Amino acid sequence: MIRALHRGTLAQNMVTDRIFSGIQPTGTPHLGNYLGAIQNWVNLQEKYNSVLYSIMDLHSLTMPKEPAVLRQNILDTTAAILACGIDPKKCFLFRQSLVPEHTELAWILGCLTNVPRLLRLPQWKMKCAGQNNDGNVGLLTYPVLQAADILLYKSTHVPVGEDQVLHLELAQDIAQHFNKKYGEFFPVPKAILSTTKKIKSLRDPTVKMSKSDPQKLATVNVADSPEEIVLKFRKAVTDFTSEVTYDPSSRPGVSNLVSIHAAVTGLSIEEVLHQAVGLDTAHYKMVVAESVIQKFTPIRNEIKKLQEDKTYLIKILETGAEKAKELATPIYQEVRRLVGFQ
Repeated sequence: MIRALHRGTLAQNMVTDRIFSGIQPTGTPHLGNYLGAIQNWVNLQEKYNSVLYSIMDLHSLTMPKEPAVLRQNILDTTAAILACGIDPKKCFLFRQSLVPEHTELAWILGCLTNVPRLLRLPQWKMKCAGQNNDGNVGLLTYPVLQAADILLYKSTHVPVGEDQVLHLELAQDIAQHFNKKYGEFFPVPKAILSTTKKIKSLRDPTVKMSKSDPQKLATVNVADSPEEIVLKFRKAVTDFTSEVTYDPSSRPGVSNLVSIHAAVTGLSIEEVLHQAVGLDTAHYKMVVAESVIQKFTPIRNEIKKLQEDKTYLIKILETGAEKAKELATPIYQEVRRLVGFQ
């Protein structure tokens, strides 16, 4: 029996600890995605009995995408997170758009959300500025869809990074607003904050590592070859002090390397600093690069293997969507009853 499956009235009447999280299909994840989110997902699927992970293809439309590119990105992202250790036998792994209740619930929740609240969210301001202040409606309202993603399954816990805390707070407020208006129904989801330090760009350690960074040497991808990883770390921006120390405010570049080293090895900051005693930053860069190579080599090999079997990847997502829909349907039908649709 699949552990995460909860049916009918059981799903409605019992408060089940349930994890929900999602990732946008941008292709192969980068080092920051892996350390900040996916690695945590792997751990959570071992600790909780009800876990849902979604490829958020609806969210991806807020930024322009060519259809062929989006289709390939969905498969590449799926291959990558499977290769990183996500196990469909221990979670529901599915594509968001295959469960239409996400968008239907988002409309209902959107009618409980005021526009000024959405306009105040910093990600709207940042991304809208990136689109020459011509942001689309989807970009403004996608935090409401995020809330629907979470609440549709009566999720109780959501692993988030620091930059998503305000969006989770919106989901919490929407759940409370719905409960006040229609009666206690949705659990108010709690955040599970990542313990990994935010991974920064290798070329500008004042900003986080990003897939969209125009500097190719700034971002380490999970599928990068050993040669590419070595080059990117060799070119990583540090400073003119050769000693390896950890001080993010005054030495962000070297501190970022220390954070990466600690995260990929599972050691503490103090332990990796002890290992780095006597090394200058140039040599330390290669130590970090080697640690990343050791971590990513088996993952990269598995990604390549999975990418050769598109039918398998599609089947995984479709099967996961069927299970997710079975869980979502009775919950959404009760929402329909509560708001007066039936």
